Amino acid sequence: MSRKTFYGWWIVLSCFLISLYVGGVIFYGFTAFFEPLVEEFGWSYTQISFAASLRGLEMGIFAPLIGFLVDRFGSRKLILCGTITVGFGLILLSLTQSLAMFYGSFLFLAFGAGGCASVVIMTAVANWFRKNVGIALGVAMSGFGASGLLVPIIVRLIDVYDWRGTLIILGLGMWILGIPLSLVIRNRPEQYGYLPDGELSADPITNLENQRKGVEIGIKEGLKKRSFLYLILAEAIRMMTLAAVVIHIMPYLSSVGMSRATAGLVAGAMPLFSIIGRFGFGWLSDVIEKRHVMAMTFLFMGVGMLAFCYVHVMWVVYLFLLVFSSGYGGSMVLRGSILREYFGRDSFGKMIGITMGSASIGGIIGPTLAGWTFDTLGSYHVVWLVFCGIIGLAMTIVLRIR
Repeated sequence: MSRKTFYGWWIVLSCFLISLYVGGVIFYGFTAFFEPLVEEFGWSYTQISFAASLRGLEMGIFAPLIGFLVDRFGSRKLILCGTITVGFGLILLSLTQSLAMFYGSFLFLAFGAGGCASVVIMTAVANWFRKNVGIALGVAMSGFGASGLLVPIIVRLIDVYDWRGTLIILGLGMWILGIPLSLVIRNRPEQYGYLPDGELSADPITNLENQRKGVEIGIKEGLKKRSFLYLILAEAIRMMTLAAVVIHIMPYLSSVGMSRATAGLVAGAMPLFSIIGRFGFGWLSDVIEKRHVMAMTFLFMGVGMLAFCYVHVMWVVYLFLLVFSSGYGGSMVLRGSILREYFGRDSFGKMIGITMGSASIGGIIGPTLAGWTFDTLGSYHVVWLVFCGIIGLAMTIVLRIR
């Protein structure tokens, strides 16, 4: 490993490509399979949509378990097992003959995605960086934003090879791409004569700085910290708002007179615009105190939600995409950066797993609340304003982190 190119950046590149493929195939690309499944099996949209909640277990009850496993066995083994499992899951999904098999395949996919998605990828990167952890996580997590580019490719594959053939191709692609990339991952830089950020461990000054700065907090002690609770609450609010917008954006835009085609483009543009925040706020968090930067991401989300209330004016749609997407993209990076800086890396996997698992409760409440509001009032306007206020609360909570 040359000192000119710190090996940690190769890990970042591998994580970027893995997250791009997993995000595109399992998360954003799932919408392309809706109509083919309805046509073949006659299932309702509700029955098919339920699979999305099973897929979301990777960020819910599986997240704390994955967090404990990654701290115990390391990122490399979990990413390798995860990519193999996802490949099998996609091929199994292509053999679907019943609704029960459809749901079972998605459970299999959710567990596999847990091994090669957010928790494990962030842990792999956080182990190799300290001073540059913000930009490193920003680059790695931008893969999920860029994964929106795969959706048109998946749609084309379905047109040419049918949905079953497409799933087999995607499953094989997961193995061809994911297995070699997982072998690039290394668990800790110390095993190769480095400290985080590429400093040589033989340097006594660097060792002294590492002892002073590299404070490590165990999982038991971390759970007692009020700052950890604040971070979980802020994440729950972010997930509540984001999940509501992502799930309801197309019906909401249709309800204010936007065509379905245009609404689909806006929905697809959200993850792409989030890359701006992942890079920008990730870099900024290495320069400015991280809790202040995270508060800025929530400010962006709040302004974006306010714009979301008035998207019947087209230029406001662009404002929403730029501001809201950048805000939620940046906050996704900052949760990992703050955990790494404030609590160290010894229990990073466990703590990010608990954070995401707890925050997933907000991801359940948000869409349900938005749907209930529309069913009751016939409009989303009130619930979007409520979310603006809740995001303001999250800003206050973040600034209390010490």
